[in-house]
Amino acid sequence: MSTRREAREWAVQILFQLDLNPSEETAPADIFKEFWDGQLRLRNDKEPESLPPPPIRKFTENIVIGVMRHREDIDKRLSACTKNWDIKRIGSVERNVLRMGIFEIVHAEEKAPQAVVINEAVDICKFFGTRESGRFVNGILDSIAKSYNKELEKPQEWQPGP
Repeated sequence: MSTRREAREWAVQILFQLDLNPSEETAPADIFKEFWDGQLRLRNDKEPESLPPPPIRKFTENIVIGVMRHREDIDKRLSACTKNWDIKRIGSVERNVLRMGIFEIVHAEEKAPQAVVINEAVDICKFFGTRESGRFVNGILDSIAKSYNKELEKPQEWQPGP
């Protein structure tokens, strides 16, 4: 049984791959097909039934598409939290885990609790990166979440209708 945790791990793997091998010509559908075909090869199985169920694959793909769509804002928010530290200097694993976490906190339509997003990101970072990178990711995402929550608390200025 596949879980959202595994979906997040797959999303980080795809984002990592896209970060290291950017290809603006490749359609997302082709990227996902190649990734899921690779998962089948890893499992030494040719049966699509051995892939994660469609809702889990869709969750993975929604994260990746969301990060790609909102990357400019995500990277601005990340840069604001890493003053005097260019985001290109952040390790690729950590950078993409942070992008995923920021997307889920700020831009995802279906929001998971912020504590869950942060905890999952920290655990995934420890799994793919180092133990120390977990603390780094925790600090950044906690700061992003607090900043975002303050944005939500600000009263919206009235805008005249059309």
